[in-house]
Amino acid sequence: MTQSEPEIIVQHREHLFDLLSEAAEIEHNLMCCYLYAAFSLKRESDGITPEQARILSGWRRSIVAVALDEMTHLALVSNLLTAVGAAPHFFRPNFPVSPGYHPSGVVVALAPFDGPVLDHFIYLERPEGVDLPDGEGFEHSHTYERSTRSDRLMSSSQDYATVGHLYRGIQKGLVDLSSQYGERGLFVGNAARQIGADLLSLPGLCRVTDLASGLAAIDTIVQQGEGAPGQSEASHFSRFVAVRDEYLALRARDPSFVPARHAARNPVMRRPLDERARVWVNEAETARVLDLANALYNFMLRTLSEAFGSERHTQSERGVLLDASVALMGALTPICELLTTLPANAAYPGVTAGISFAMHRGSLAPWSASGVWRMLSQRCFDLSRGASRLAPMSRSLFDQCAERLEAQALRFATTGRNSVPTLATNGASAAAPAPVDAGAPTPAIEEVPGKHLTLIYEGKRCIHSRHCVLGEPRVFVANVQGPWIHPDATDVEALVRVAHECPSGAIRYRRHDGVADEAAPRVNVLRVRENGPLAVNADMVLAGAPAGYRATLCRCGASKNKPYCDGSHNAIPFRASGEPATAESQPLAERGGPLKIEPRRNGPLALTGPIELCSGTGRTILRTMSTLLCRCGGSSNKPYCDGTHLRNGFTSD
Repeated sequence: MTQSEPEIIVQHREHLFDLLSEAAEIEHNLMCCYLYAAFSLKRESDGITPEQARILSGWRRSIVAVALDEMTHLALVSNLLTAVGAAPHFFRPNFPVSPGYHPSGVVVALAPFDGPVLDHFIYLERPEGVDLPDGEGFEHSHTYERSTRSDRLMSSSQDYATVGHLYRGIQKGLVDLSSQYGERGLFVGNAARQIGADLLSLPGLCRVTDLASGLAAIDTIVQQGEGAPGQSEASHFSRFVAVRDEYLALRARDPSFVPARHAARNPVMRRPLDERARVWVNEAETARVLDLANALYNFMLRTLSEAFGSERHTQSERGVLLDASVALMGALTPICELLTTLPANAAYPGVTAGISFAMHRGSLAPWSASGVWRMLSQRCFDLSRGASRLAPMSRSLFDQCAERLEAQALRFATTGRNSVPTLATNGASAAAPAPVDAGAPTPAIEEVPGKHLTLIYEGKRCIHSRHCVLGEPRVFVANVQGPWIHPDATDVEALVRVAHECPSGAIRYRRHDGVADEAAPRVNVLRVRENGPLAVNADMVLAGAPAGYRATLCRCGASKNKPYCDGSHNAIPFRASGEPATAESQPLAERGGPLKIEPRRNGPLALTGPIELCSGTGRTILRTMSTLLCRCGGSSNKPYCDGTHLRNGFTSD
C-alpha cells in the first residue's frame, strides 16, 4: 500500500457494513457506466464500414463482459453482507454521483464511448500504487477528505485511492473481526439466503460461509478488476487498455472516425436544477421509451433483491426470480441501444438520449410476503402494456418485449407455495401458459408397428451410440436400403430393453399387449459422457414441454439441433472429461419426479428439480435441486457453467 493510500479502519461490524455497502454501490455504478458506453457504440446501420462494425462489435463484447463481472462483484458483496449478518445492498445514487458521496478522486458519471471515457475506465480500474491521470472531463470539482476515527462508535465514509484499496481494507477487516469475534461470531448470516453459481451463471460467484470463502470472494473481485500480480491479461484494467490501444490505432488510420453515437452525458427524466452536468430528455416519444427502460431496470433490481434478500423463497423460487432478472436484462438491452439513436432535447441539436438508470425511493423496499408473487405478476403486466403502447415506434422490438413480459407475468403467477390466478389485461382470470416449443427443428418421427408394440424412431435425436444395432441386430439392421427396423424379429421384452438402453430417447415404443409403457425413473440421473453430451434419464420438461424420459443434450456448443446433441462434438473435436471432480452434497429427500430443463437464451442449461450427476464410471459427482450446466463448450469448470458463454459469442435460443 503506498503513502497516498490511507489506512481503512474496521474496528467493529458497523464499519464493515458501511464499507461493504459502499463497495456494492461502486460495483453497481461502474456496471451502469460501462453498459452506457457499450450501448452508445455504433453499428453498421449507422453508416460505418463492415470492418469498423466488426471492430466495434469486439469492443462492445469486451465492455459488456466487464460489466457482467461487475455484476459478479455486486453478487459477491451481497453474499458477504449476508454472511456477516446484514442484508444485500442494491441501492445506488442517481447519476451523476454528487461530490462527497465517494472519495474526491472517484468521479462517476454516464458518458458515451470515446477516448477520454476509456481513459476514465482505465483510471478507475487501475491497480493499487499505479499513478495514472483520469480521463479528460472527469476531473473532480472538489478536493476533500473522508476520514473516520478508530475510537468512534458511529461509522462514517472513508477514503480509498483505488477500488482495490477499498477491498484490501475490507479484507483486512474480515481477518481482524474474525480474530476479535471468532469466525462463528462474525459469519452469523443464513447461508441459504445467498446465491451461488448453481443458480446464477456468473464467473467466480460463490457463497460465503467463513473467513476462507470471504477472502476468496474478495480475491476474485480484485483479480477480475485490477488483475493478479504478473497475471492480469484478463483483468478489467488490461481489457480496457487493449480496447484503448485499438481505438488509438483506428483513429490514427482515420482521424475523422467517431465510434459512438452522440449520446447525452448524464441524461435525466426531469428538468434538473443544475443543467450544466445533465441533459433533460424531453422529446415526447423518446421520454416514453426512457420511462419504460428505467421501469424495466428498477423491476430487474426488484427481482434481484427478492432473490438475494429474502428467507421466504425456496431455491426453486429463487431460480425463477434470477431467471426473470436475466430475461429483463435481455429485454432492456435493445431498448437502451434504441435510446442512443433517438433525439434527447431540441435545445441540444444532434444529441441523442440514453438510459439514465434512475432509481426511485421505493425501488427495493420489501414487499408483502403474502402477495409478492401476485404483485410481481401485476407489475410485469403493467410493463407489458407499456411496451405494447410503444409498438408503433418499433413494432418488432416492443411487441417482442411485451410478449416476453407477459410470459414472465404468467410464470410469476404460477410460482410459489400459494399460486394465485393471473390478472389478465381485462381483469379476468387468465389460463396457464401453453407449453413452449423447445426451439429445435421438429424432427421426422418414424413409427414401425409390430404384433406386440410399435417402435418409434426419432432420427434427429439419435447420437449413434449403437445400442440398438449391437443389442438386437435382427431388429435394427444397419447399412441396408429400405426398411431397417423389424419389431417382430425378437420378443417384446428384448425390444423394451434395447429402447431403454438408448440414451438419446431416439428409440421409444408403444405397447399393444396391455403392459404399461415406459415409466419415469425412480432416480433422476444425468451422466457426463467423455468428450460428449450430457445423458439425462428423468421425467423431463424441456423448455416448458414434456420431453420423455431419456435425452442427450449438447454441451459442445456445435449441435445444429440444440438443445439436443447431434454428434457435432465428434467433428470439432470436443474435449471434456467424463470424470469431473466430486462436489460435496447431501442425499436428496426426493430423488425422482419432474425435472425442468430450461435452455437459457445464449446461455447454459438451467436444471430445476432433483438430479444426481454421475461420471462416466458411475461415480456420483453432485446431488442437487438446481444447477447450471455449460452448453457453449467453453467453460473451464465443465460440466458446470462458469459464464464463458458471455465472452465467446455463443448463441442459441
